[in-house]
Amino acid sequence: MAIRVLVADDHPLMRAALCQSVTGNVPDLSTVEASCFSEVEDALKREPGIDTILLDLHMPGMNGLIGLALLRNEYPSIPIIVVSASEDAATIHRAMEYGAAGFVPKSAPITHIGEAIRAVLDGAVWLPRVGTGSGTVAPAPDADMAARVAGLTPQQLRVLAGIAEGKLNKQIAYEMGVVETTVKAHVTVILRRLGVVSRTQAAIVASKLALTPVEAQAEAS
Repeated sequence: MAIRVLVADDHPLMRAALCQSVTGNVPDLSTVEASCFSEVEDALKREPGIDTILLDLHMPGMNGLIGLALLRNEYPSIPIIVVSASEDAATIHRAMEYGAAGFVPKSAPITHIGEAIRAVLDGAVWLPRVGTGSGTVAPAPDADMAARVAGLTPQQLRVLAGIAEGKLNKQIAYEMGVVETTVKAHVTVILRRLGVVSRTQAAIVASKLALTPVEAQAEAS
């Protein structure tokens, strides 16, 4: 039976390279492409039998770890392999805490993609070698927050994504197709689950979960 992989990256050349790599390294494999988070969701609803997802954390609409948590919440049976230019140990660990089954740096040999797919489909976890080459990733103090975020419903995660983008409750309500009072109720639950007391504090947490693209980090340095 053919393996179906959803390749999600907003850069056309990277997406094409990923598709070429997986079809060339894994027999009987077909790909579905997405260039933003909404296309990922559409593809998962439209295309039956997606076996795994290659996911860029910095696509439009992803909001970093929030989008990852949302996909894990809605599609728990589909393993997700993060393919990212952010490859420091802390980012790798955080991605795994938020539900990724594997992590492949974009700087890694392209053959690692095939290795990662085979590993996660066999029920294993695939990680790059970091630092000393031991194959382990240094822990980050994010497990408690990851558990709190994992406890949010898909609707609450969508509200949190809107907060991360600095949107007002009425803007979030319009985009979600609900009334503003529903969003306010979600915000109340989000504050309690995240252990914060204000929307501003929730926004700070959300902005950290959204992560900073490598390009932005380089410009700031």
